[in-house]
Amino acid sequence: MILTLGFTGVQVGSIYGTMGVASLFMPALMGIIADRWVNAERVLGLCHIIGAGMLFWASTIKDPGTMYVVMLFNSMFYMPTIALNNAVSYAVLKKEGIDVIKVFPPIRVWGTVGFICAMWVIDFGHWTLSPLQLYVSASSALVLGLYAFTMPACPPVRETKNRTLLSTLGLDAFVLFKKRRMAVFFFFAMLLGGALQITNTFGGTFLEDFKINYADSFGVRHPNLLLSISQISETLFILTIPFFFGRFGIKRVMIISIFAWVLRFGLFGIGNPGDGLIFLVMSMIIYGMAFDFFNISGSLFVEKEADRSIMASAQGLFMLMTNGIGAFLGGAFSGWVVDHFTTNGVRDWQNIWFSFSAYALVLGIIFPIVFNYKHDSEKTLKPVLH
Repeated sequence: MILTLGFTGVQVGSIYGTMGVASLFMPALMGIIADRWVNAERVLGLCHIIGAGMLFWASTIKDPGTMYVVMLFNSMFYMPTIALNNAVSYAVLKKEGIDVIKVFPPIRVWGTVGFICAMWVIDFGHWTLSPLQLYVSASSALVLGLYAFTMPACPPVRETKNRTLLSTLGLDAFVLFKKRRMAVFFFFAMLLGGALQITNTFGGTFLEDFKINYADSFGVRHPNLLLSISQISETLFILTIPFFFGRFGIKRVMIISIFAWVLRFGLFGIGNPGDGLIFLVMSMIIYGMAFDFFNISGSLFVEKEADRSIMASAQGLFMLMTNGIGAFLGGAFSGWVVDHFTTNGVRDWQNIWFSFSAYALVLGIIFPIVFNYKHDSEKTLKPVLH
């Protein structure tokens, strides 16, 4: 947008920030609708179809103000699909009597495979500066939306008992905060959501800044391909989740994730596209563990702890904490750190990434102390039939 449409850095940043703004309320709201009034698979389909329309529209826009509004509406309907996809998947698997923890990760891995394919198509097609990438996204969203209506029905749970005030307002999932371990879990999930936002916001800019000294390097000429190593790593670590989550439980898995973030940022701090390329590649590989072990495992933990009647709302709440509040705070915090280590337009990336690594290290020290959770591996590994 900066190169092709002439938008300023602030304008581009605000447009990307629409995902965080939308995540503050839309995943929870759509989860409430799916739990209370409309089949979850239908809500999922409608969100994708509306998002497809917004992306087609965005491909024709050249004004930053209009682009912001359209992409905000797109984000409002796209961000809930992540939580709704999980909720629908869990409901369908449980209905068939299938073990969610063992079977869902190998299914979920295909979403990452699709992400990798999209990145490679855009990179090799040289569409990074073309509206064609929006056509690809819109077409995919439309197909997904239509497909969602063919999925098994996931109706709301009808309750005959008297509703509480929270239930009447559709805020049932917030009762999870009454459990201390869930409140602590959501708080640290929010802080890890901030770590994810750091990568999303500045990973590309970090590689772009190497153009001065490493203009002919692979990482500078093909940044999407280098970044896609992270997604390839995701596909591998997703497949290990049934073992790690079932054997060690959410507490140890989250600790592994946190220290993976420490390594992710630290390796970025010592890497470069030249003789330090190996460190960048290692950082991309570590990302798979850092992301999957808190995001996918966290979603499975929420599904395990939440009642069936608030399944979609609980997944929406998880999205609110990670991609909403966490992303917003992570964007603000990381922006302040980057500005602090920027002098005359030159960014000191080593100190920037080391600061982020120190942030993750503090989380890794505190989390095991305050999160009290006893894991029963035998109970977790047994299939639960519904």
